[in-house]
Amino acid sequence: MEPTELIQDTPDLSRYLTADEVIDHDHPLVRETAAHLAKEAADSYAYARAAYEFVRDVIPHSADAEDPRVTWRASDVLGQRTGICHAKAHALAALLRAEDIPTALCYQRLRHDDGSGHVVHGLVAVRFHGAWHRQDPRGNKPGVAAGFSLDGERLAWLPDPESDEADYPTLYAAPHPDVLAVLKAAPDRSHLWRTLPAAL
Repeated sequence: MEPTELIQDTPDLSRYLTADEVIDHDHPLVRETAAHLAKEAADSYAYARAAYEFVRDVIPHSADAEDPRVTWRASDVLGQRTGICHAKAHALAALLRAEDIPTALCYQRLRHDDGSGHVVHGLVAVRFHGAWHRQDPRGNKPGVAAGFSLDGERLAWLPDPESDEADYPTLYAAPHPDVLAVLKAAPDRSHLWRTLPAAL
């Protein structure tokens, strides 16, 4: 499969460093977590890998953990240690931006695990060596073995066009409004699971 050609929503890289309501890297908990991870990192690449592995491995995906709580703000994901793929992507973006690494949000359209239609899946892209590199911090499980890589993608899933799955090539500086709206409105994860968008 040919690699996806990623498209910035703006050529201004500073937008991929900003803090906002969701990617709140100015929050004390985000800053504290970033500082802790940075102490052990020799350079920005090592920090990016450490931040990725922290979000992937230390913060359980709420579906895998059967956790009913819904998080969407990066600081809440770090504080409550739970979230679905979108929330974990927000947390990773905040940790990376806290150390001045341009980070975008990006999406895939995938089949639901039970085969009942499609769902939008969230991940991030980091900017290194003049190029964007997608990373999926959703958390590994049997059949999913994602990893941090700047040399070829190691994502949780590769879309199957025959199943009407797809990579969305746009790199967003802020969460897609359709995704954010359902995250904010969901009282629990079971409701969220029923209302996540099937396409963007």
